[in-house]
Amino acid sequence: MHTYPYTITISSEKGGVGKTTLATNLAIYLKAMREDLPVTLFSFDNHFTIDKMFELQKRSENAPDVHALLMGVRAKDVVQTGQYGVGFIRSSTELADIHERFKGPMTLTKMLSESGISGIVIIDTRPDLNILTQNALYAADRVLIPVKDLPSLENCKNIFALFDQSGIDKKSLALLPCLIDSRIKFEGIFRDQKTLLRAIAVNRGYRCLDTFISKSPKVESLNTNPDGKIYPILTHARGTEVHSQFMEISRDILRGFDATTETRACLYHTWLLEKEAHKKKQYLARLEGLTERCLICGGILAEHQGDRSFYFETSDRVSRGFLHGECVSNMLCSAMYGLRDNDSTFPAAKALVANKIAQSVSLLLPNITTGASTLDYRQYTLAGEQQLRKELEMPSFDGGSFDGIHDRLYLFLNEALAGYEGAVREGSWLSLYPVNPENPEAILHEESYKIVRRLQKQIAETIAVIS
Repeated sequence: MHTYPYTITISSEKGGVGKTTLATNLAIYLKAMREDLPVTLFSFDNHFTIDKMFELQKRSENAPDVHALLMGVRAKDVVQTGQYGVGFIRSSTELADIHERFKGPMTLTKMLSESGISGIVIIDTRPDLNILTQNALYAADRVLIPVKDLPSLENCKNIFALFDQSGIDKKSLALLPCLIDSRIKFEGIFRDQKTLLRAIAVNRGYRCLDTFISKSPKVESLNTNPDGKIYPILTHARGTEVHSQFMEISRDILRGFDATTETRACLYHTWLLEKEAHKKKQYLARLEGLTERCLICGGILAEHQGDRSFYFETSDRVSRGFLHGECVSNMLCSAMYGLRDNDSTFPAAKALVANKIAQSVSLLLPNITTGASTLDYRQYTLAGEQQLRKELEMPSFDGGSFDGIHDRLYLFLNEALAGYEGAVREGSWLSLYPVNPENPEAILHEESYKIVRRLQKQIAETIAVIS
């Protein structure tokens, strides 16, 4: 059975609002309230609070950490069982090199969907909206945004704007007033910090949790003490308001977890499967439209699979298929240099042609006129840059005559571009793409075929401009 995690992201662009205290203690409370529920925690910040709080033994030099996760190691294989039964992934200071890997905002969602982790995952983020934070936000079923003052509340707009720009439902976002000092009082309807912050948040269309987290000297001492340890609120601050506040937040999280039938990771994985199925269907459709023969020599391709070195496609996609590399080299060598197979210079010229066409896309554009037909032959890079253009004479092409030099070319053009009553379809052309003979069908896979379609479009535009 495939398992998917319910993901909670703790995020704020403002430092010092209690993100890590919230993330670590929430993990402990959730595990204590439901012992059989897997709870996993990791951080994109580099302060190692999570490691200090949960490590059962000293970290070894090659221990897997969050860097390994982000570089593609399956999450299930890097999670350590820590104190209080909480699973955690060790922190890392070496995250700068992974930003290239995280170009898209859904990379982490994909990782979590394939992680093999179940239960609840809590992600502690850095105080910025870099690509890792964005990934954590998009992957979340719940986002808790701690706010303690007006500057931290002001920064919330960037997270909400990010969801607006991406078209993602903002229902997962919720503000949580943190480090609220109950001694601070105001005159008027906004009696205290939490009332003021909530009023401003609601006025801006932000959702707030019903509860809040108080500022507590006792809780602060759990992070900074002579022992140099970090103690949890659950075991060392039972008599404080913060203890009961964390209980209420945890209950709210568990209610949301129980009510969620399909997590973000599950929905994304389902979408990926549907996308892959659609890709496969399109790929099979492309395979079905291929010619069964090499249109130059007429040989059955299934009988000579090893030399399928080129893929051709006509401008109107009426004809598509693979060609033997030997046939293409012989055809173009004869047409470009006017050589017959038994000419002494043919092998050297053929080797030159073969080397060039193996690294470029070739265009064959016939210009058919009575008695003076020509072939506009061009070569392009895979980026669509034209490298060569040459006009080749095709004597007696319209009369169907062969001269021992153009035979292969005439047969190929007539087979691929034949239209009404055998005449070449007006304005039609074709292009040749080098492929790997060991796996020629790879060019029809979605990403590779996108390149083919892009080049076909570029070539069509080039022809329209130059002609």
